[in-house]
Amino acid sequence: MRRASCLVLIALGLVPLAARDRAPIVDTALVDGIIHPVTSEFMRSSIARADADGAALIVFTLHTPGGLLDSTRDINNAIIAAKTPVAIFVGPAGNRAASAGFLITMAADIAAMAPGTHIGAAHPVAGNGEKIDDVMAKKMASDTAAYARTLATQRGRNVPLVEQAVTESRSFTEREAMSASPPLIDLIATDVPDLIKKLDGRTVKRFNGSTVVLHVANAEVRTIEMTLAQRVLSAIAHPQIAYLLLTLGTLGLTIELWSPGAILPGVAGGISLLLAFFALQVLPVSYAGVLLILLGFAMLVLEVKVASHGLLGVGGVASLLFGSLMLIDSPLPEMQIGLRLILPMTLSLSAILLFLVTLAVRAQQQPAVTGESGMLLAPGQALTSIDPGGVGRVATHGEIWTATAVEPIHAGDRVVVTAVKGLLLTVKRA
Repeated sequence: MRRASCLVLIALGLVPLAARDRAPIVDTALVDGIIHPVTSEFMRSSIARADADGAALIVFTLHTPGGLLDSTRDINNAIIAAKTPVAIFVGPAGNRAASAGFLITMAADIAAMAPGTHIGAAHPVAGNGEKIDDVMAKKMASDTAAYARTLATQRGRNVPLVEQAVTESRSFTEREAMSASPPLIDLIATDVPDLIKKLDGRTVKRFNGSTVVLHVANAEVRTIEMTLAQRVLSAIAHPQIAYLLLTLGTLGLTIELWSPGAILPGVAGGISLLLAFFALQVLPVSYAGVLLILLGFAMLVLEVKVASHGLLGVGGVASLLFGSLMLIDSPLPEMQIGLRLILPMTLSLSAILLFLVTLAVRAQQQPAVTGESGMLLAPGQALTSIDPGGVGRVATHGEIWTATAVEPIHAGDRVVVTAVKGLLLTVKRA
């Protein structure tokens, strides 16, 4: 009926020519990485843009190891409330949508996968790396499972398999997901253009029960990308970048404490630590790992100041190494830092710290060269004879001073300063 009304309006000339000839719009966006607040903001803003532009469809290409449940719920709320049908495409081949990515896929109007991909393993874990007791673990799993069942029920997907993905950490290939009864996904496509082609003319059931027929043939495909700020913040949330920021930030502040007024190390270290703390809020961090890294820095500093015969240095390096290995508490390979980064960073930071602390200690042990302390034991030459208890003149430090002595000194003798009292020096023969 609506289409017939539009044809009547076009025939009467009441619809602008541009509107008649405009091709449907399909927005596409790539979500690659951990699901966190930055990812949530990007996906929600992309959906809002598609709604504002009257797009016929928005497709998110998703490959993720998982992420934060709160961010996942925000994304799913935006998908459910969207005016534009939302498709989640797990691809290309070889990728996956695990944990949080699985829940997002289940919430989509259209769930699609590429050959050679898999989804699932959505069992919840603590995001801060802390161990949780059995009761709390059961509560978390039960709550997440109920949420997943709600999504699957409304979307007409296989509720038992969705629940098993949460409670038993089950994963499914694209064939297993498609062949289930009812299926977990709607179709299999090789890429986004193939997905759009297969969706043309398809009737899609929305979350509220209404249906929409997709007309996306010859659509204008637009690519939505993250803003510069979103790309920077998303990159910072990577485990390896967070580790670099944490270690380099701590090093910068340590240098600033050794030499107050250097400014640059303190500013750079402070900014790095703040960015690292942002990333650590997103990642499953072990607090024991953070404390071991800080302890390692402290032990390396003490190595130069305390006669430990190398024990503090070895302990500091070991503490940095084990703290780095424990920093990210996750079994996922994408979340690990890796020895290829940890070993060079640990050895480099240890060498830099030991070198800088050694320089600082040597500087403190150097004799004073200014003031009264700098005059003691300074060499000089008598310009006049000095009788015992009398006064005369000597040249030292490039200046002429009044001096006294307890022994007879003749003009031209080499002398050494033994005491300073105001402007009067006490000297003796060198």
